[in-house]
Amino acid sequence: MSWLTSVRNALSYVIPKKEGPDNLWHKCKGCGQMVFAKELEDNLYVCPNCAYHERIGPTVRFAQIFDEDSYEQLAPPKVPDDPLKFRDQKRYTDRIKAARAATGESDALINATGTIDGRKAVVGVQDFAFMGGSMGLAVGEAFVRGVETAIEEQAPYIIFTAAGGARMQEGILSLMQMPRATVAIEMLHDAGLPYIVVLTDPTTGGVTASYAMLGDVQIAEPGALIGFAGQRVIEQTIREKLPEGFQRAEYLLDHGMLDMVVPRAELKATLASVVAYLCERRKAA
Repeated sequence: MSWLTSVRNALSYVIPKKEGPDNLWHKCKGCGQMVFAKELEDNLYVCPNCAYHERIGPTVRFAQIFDEDSYEQLAPPKVPDDPLKFRDQKRYTDRIKAARAATGESDALINATGTIDGRKAVVGVQDFAFMGGSMGLAVGEAFVRGVETAIEEQAPYIIFTAAGGARMQEGILSLMQMPRATVAIEMLHDAGLPYIVVLTDPTTGGVTASYAMLGDVQIAEPGALIGFAGQRVIEQTIREKLPEGFQRAEYLLDHGMLDMVVPRAELKATLASVVAYLCERRKAA
């Protein structure tokens, strides 16, 4: 044992290490700065230094969007957990159990009903923390249930997307959720109700190729990654360097794929205005 080590060990008895929570600080993924966790929470999980929008789950999102104490989560649909008995490095059932334990959610899409500035709405939120927000039977069924509830409540359906695409462990069954969601959106339109999409970071793959790009109004959070294939795959396919900011929300807005990019602090007010406008048009029609 070196002299320095022995001195350090002796000092630990004289000056004991203070115990405290290990979640007081958060390192921003955008600028790398340490941000006080309470300050980040108060700022709606947007970095006060660089305005980077951190990924958030359904519980936090519902609290930010709905009026206080106005919302109620819908019961998750019951679907087979492992329809194909899939196994790779781990059993699929084990992956689902781990995701449920980590997030406290039943699957990657959670719906709730409530009011936004006094107007009824059904809101669905995909949780990227649950197996990358991937779309499988449970997500497809939750989407359809969300639309059906919106029709029953005569309210718009608002979806917050965040996904890596279809869930590979469910194979063709996951891809079948794309046309199912499309048909559900048509049902909503036939009922004369608005369908609003808010794309968050990241929204990719089969989710982008289906319900994420079919909104009556397309909104995105700043800096959100939105696309189908990954940037590297595209560059290798077309053998060209992609432009700066490609597949980011601001780039898509400039090229006509989005209607607006809205900071999180303004999102509730924006949704309230959009819902009010679309619902008034429906009444007039």
